[in-house]
Amino acid sequence: MRGGGPDGAQGGPGAGGGGSGDRRSGDRRSGGRESGGRESGGRELGDREPGGQESGCRKSGSPARTRPRPRKTARPSQPTIAPGGTTRTLPRERALVRALPPLLLVAGICFDLLTPPEFTASPLFAAAPLITAPFFRLRTTVATAAVSCLAVLVLRMSHPFGGPDVQVITEFVTMLTVGALAVVINRVVRRGDARLASARSIAEATQRAVLPQPDPRIGGLDIAARYEAAEADAFIGGDLYAVQDTPHGVRLVVGDVRGKGMGAVAAVAVVIGAFREAAEQEATLEAVAQRLERALAREGTRRDGLDAFEGFTTAVLVEIPRGDEGTVRIINRGHPEPLMLRADGRLCVLSPSEPALPLGMGDLGTWPDRADQTPFPPGATLLLYTDGLSEARDENGEFYVPATRLGGRIFPGPAGPDSLLATLVDEVRRHTGGAATDDLAMLAVRRPITVGD
Repeated sequence: MRGGGPDGAQGGPGAGGGGSGDRRSGDRRSGGRESGGRESGGRELGDREPGGQESGCRKSGSPARTRPRPRKTARPSQPTIAPGGTTRTLPRERALVRALPPLLLVAGICFDLLTPPEFTASPLFAAAPLITAPFFRLRTTVATAAVSCLAVLVLRMSHPFGGPDVQVITEFVTMLTVGALAVVINRVVRRGDARLASARSIAEATQRAVLPQPDPRIGGLDIAARYEAAEADAFIGGDLYAVQDTPHGVRLVVGDVRGKGMGAVAAVAVVIGAFREAAEQEATLEAVAQRLERALAREGTRRDGLDAFEGFTTAVLVEIPRGDEGTVRIINRGHPEPLMLRADGRLCVLSPSEPALPLGMGDLGTWPDRADQTPFPPGATLLLYTDGLSEARDENGEFYVPATRLGGRIFPGPAGPDSLLATLVDEVRRHTGGAATDDLAMLAVRRPITVGD
């Protein structure tokens, strides 16, 4: 039986500021000197936990001052993007399209009845089936074309002011031609839709094969994952994630291949395949990182000169040891820093003790990987993400800062990780106006609260 705190995800007032600011000032205000702080590149890594273990995190709190970020030129507005990167039609636009053909028919009938025979409503009748063709089924298109032809024939022949027979025949033949053209357009569009549906089905199968959705419960941990590709109609791109339950504990990876879209899928497959094999076989997380390094170097040599293989990969490797109730080990290879959300709403930015180059850049030099160990208390959630989250920009070029947005918020219970990721996806869409500019992958891992905690 596990406890999870109050239901729902609540945000504390004013909490969560300073995710990108000077966290040293915020860490030292709570009283006296900081205990056990380490420095890496001039940035402190945090306080010691009550048990004396090093947390390895920089706290994100509201007292901290934020550093100014360089402003970037806003990207041009883009169409609204639905989940998975596809362009979506807004409900108002869809309702207008559906209402337009009957409105045109009614307008044509009224115009023809209220005007002399010298004026014709044929353009309105012709527009109705042409608008229907690309948006409706064949049956609806044929029915609209038939109504248009019948309306022209009946109205012109029964017009109270009369009309020349030649004009009636001409308009009727014109409507027959337009109706036939509408049917052809409908068939062409429907065949294109079928091909698109087939391509989407293949893309979905590719995503399930390369990036399968992890089970919500692995190794006693609550887990959730999200992936959204930047390219329209693409279900997989240059970001990756994987979760593996191994004899050494639960191991995870989140990474970002250079480039995006379908051109990066080959590198994603290489990294995921190498990770799953190494995670089972290697005794240490450092050895797993070296296996990934060698796999990318080997694949790069094999594909030398081919554009299909992207180069380096930024990644975060995580190990939650089996039987260990309080720590997590992390290796960061040039990737955005993970976040730790505690059960009480406190947030820590997990900075690496030593900076390291991304995977696949071994030609520039070799160095030993060293995993940082961080407390992972019950009720805490570890968030791994790619720069599609931290570099999402609004129309003014301002970045979305997850450390600032999440501080003080609580996502309790087994559904907490999924609720957290759903919240982030919604907030990023609102922040960017729905315009996806980069692939986005996220993993959230929560250590449940047990009866003895």
